Amino acid sequence: MSAMAPARTESDLSFLLDHTSHVLRTRIAAALAEIGLTARMHCVLVHALQEERTQIQLAELGDMDKTTMVVTVDALEKAGLAERRPSTTDRRARIIAVTEKGAELAARSQAVVDGVHRAALESLPGKDREALLAALNLLVGGHLSTPIPAPQTARRARESTR
Repeated sequence: MSAMAPARTESDLSFLLDHTSHVLRTRIAAALAEIGLTARMHCVLVHALQEERTQIQLAELGDMDKTTMVVTVDALEKAGLAERRPSTTDRRARIIAVTEKGAELAARSQAVVDGVHRAALESLPGKDREALLAALNLLVGGHLSTPIPAPQTARRARESTR
């Protein structure tokens, strides 16, 4: 005998947002790959151009761990798009400075990302597009503006192989 699944009483907002976000990210990644960048590289370049920022600050903005950030900046440096420099405000800190070549590519990559976003939004009728953006902005600025701490699940200890 099989149990019946509970009836859904609301739209699956998590699925809708996760799926559209996933597909949008894959389209952005593919479009950026055509100009030789990853989404992380684009993120670092654009945010580093906005103001003087340390590697740690850029990692936080891009939701990257330290190792991923180091690998990303290493790739940007190797490509001549950015470099690590001493901060002008804190001599202990190092910032990520975008080179002229990096700034030119950041402008191109931003146009690529904007194009992917535009194509997604233009697939909707104008009225729906405006409503979607208004609703998402309300959620981001209101009810879903701040994550809440989630309980950590206990991990099973590894068993010894001896």
